[in-house]
Amino acid sequence: MAETARVNNIIRAWETGRPAFASFAHADPQTAIEFSMAPYDGIIFEMEHNPFDVQALQDALQYLLDRKQIFTAGSLAPAVTPIVRVPANGVERNQSFAKQALDRGVYGVVWPHVDDAEQAYNAVASCRYARPKTADLYEPVGVRGDGPTSACRYWGLTQQEYYTKADVWPLNPDGEILVFIQCESVKGLTNLDDILKRVPGIGCVLIGEGDLSQALGFPRQYDHPDVREAMDHVVATCKKYNVPVGHPHVTASNVERVVAEGYRFLMSAPVRSYGAIQKAKDVLGVK
Repeated sequence: MAETARVNNIIRAWETGRPAFASFAHADPQTAIEFSMAPYDGIIFEMEHNPFDVQALQDALQYLLDRKQIFTAGSLAPAVTPIVRVPANGVERNQSFAKQALDRGVYGVVWPHVDDAEQAYNAVASCRYARPKTADLYEPVGVRGDGPTSACRYWGLTQQEYYTKADVWPLNPDGEILVFIQCESVKGLTNLDDILKRVPGIGCVLIGEGDLSQALGFPRQYDHPDVREAMDHVVATCKKYNVPVGHPHVTASNVERVVAEGYRFLMSAPVRSYGAIQKAKDVLGVK
């Protein structure tokens, strides 16, 4: 079976010039089965507010695989790319959550509450293997521990093949690992320009509307002018550095505006409701 060059379908969407579609979900077998047949590019297994359960994650990853889809596509990669949101806020610098999730086989990590460049550097470094100082793309210095046996099996690669692909995109254009940082505080908002200027390897900035609206004093008032202004600032900053920006609450009623504003990672309600995703695809002319 021939393996396609690009196995992360979120990255594939961006490289073909369209937004990627995704949703948060529980890490359980039935949810994974439903998502395996859903019109998404990616799934984010939510383990920030749900328990961080590595065994449940590993089981969900297996149920996300669809034998018919694998055979038809000629690729061992799941059609819906699995990502995990870890519980540690950026200030905690907890690298073990990323290591545990990546070693199970996920294709990326979402880091909540990243507020400055040092925290962002740690997020990227935690998703990279160490390499010699003379190597290309040395920074951010990788600190991920070497134990990829389960990940290699899940990706369907030898260890050497996995090492080649398991680097962060877009720092490494051939990498397949995505590092998401969440901008969801006033400090993160203030420092976002500095973060994106100083830290290479950030694949996407996902706005945390709930926490950001809390921090601004307007809890869950997503259409409040101050909240909208803050979100517009995130989008403009990400455009400046050509970093995809994610919207966590895309619905059928706001999707046209969200697409027009330049969001490139569109997160809708869970798998049982495709309205926002289908409307977004209609707006974009995506089949």
